[in-house]
Amino acid sequence: MKRILPYLALIALLSGLSTRAGYLYAAGAKQQAAVAQKANAADPADYLGSDVCATCHAEIAKKFGDNPHAKLALKHNGTGATCESCHGPGRAHVEGGGDVTKIKQLGKMSTKDVDATCLGCHAGSHPNFLRSPHAKAGVGCTSCHSIHAGDPEDKLLTASQPKLCYQCHTDVKPAFDMPFHHKVNEGLVKCSDCHDVHGTFGNNNIKSTADQNMICTKCHMENRGPFVYEHPAVKAEGCLGCHTPHGSQNARLLNVPNINQLCNQCHSPVSASTMHSMNAGSADRPPCITCHTMIHGSNINPAFIR
Repeated sequence: MKRILPYLALIALLSGLSTRAGYLYAAGAKQQAAVAQKANAADPADYLGSDVCATCHAEIAKKFGDNPHAKLALKHNGTGATCESCHGPGRAHVEGGGDVTKIKQLGKMSTKDVDATCLGCHAGSHPNFLRSPHAKAGVGCTSCHSIHAGDPEDKLLTASQPKLCYQCHTDVKPAFDMPFHHKVNEGLVKCSDCHDVHGTFGNNNIKSTADQNMICTKCHMENRGPFVYEHPAVKAEGCLGCHTPHGSQNARLLNVPNINQLCNQCHSPVSASTMHSMNAGSADRPPCITCHTMIHGSNINPAFIR
């Protein structure tokens, strides 16, 4: 009986977590439905349809065929007026002879109101946007996305990555010109491969994963593990404890130019011992990884020696 009790406790815990997750999902779905209902609270008769909009806005309508929003309406048998989903019901606007005060003009609305319009549909896919650094800095949806003219193959962005990101993040741009860097400027890696610009619970909008090191190890799989002997720094601080991801003077993208300097930030008492006096905190001595080659983790030696 005693052997069974731990398993019963585990099953109860998992059941509770599952119930909690289901509750949160249902609550999120209910909240999103409320937002959508509020956004579409107008009389259905006030919606005229996109064909009516196209009679005056032919230039925009001509380019809108490849737009994901237009394609979404077609997938639902044409139901749902694409233009009026964002700009609101158009009857008063049309009957007023094109009175611009009778329609939602996103270009003249506040960032907060524009974001609320977009999140009326996209709240489920971007639930953390309002707490994101972008939203708090007043960077809204239309700061990066052009709904009418954006590239449909690139999520309607006003410019491609990293050019778009560099418009604000000028402090990061020089890092990708350093001798060793991730190939962002070369187009092999995108900012959004590591960052979720719509907000996460991590710092700097780093994508959230069960193991945060997976942001790096999804490409650097040889360092993923699990290992019998793990380097505590990998679990405690993660990859960013030793590496800088944008660019570095060091070929391994270390936070400091020399690996001995990096190791001695934690292991200075060890490096000062007689056995390790060859390093003794000096950058001009043989590197620590001359002996400790399996520095990310080892299956054979607790000192990470091959």
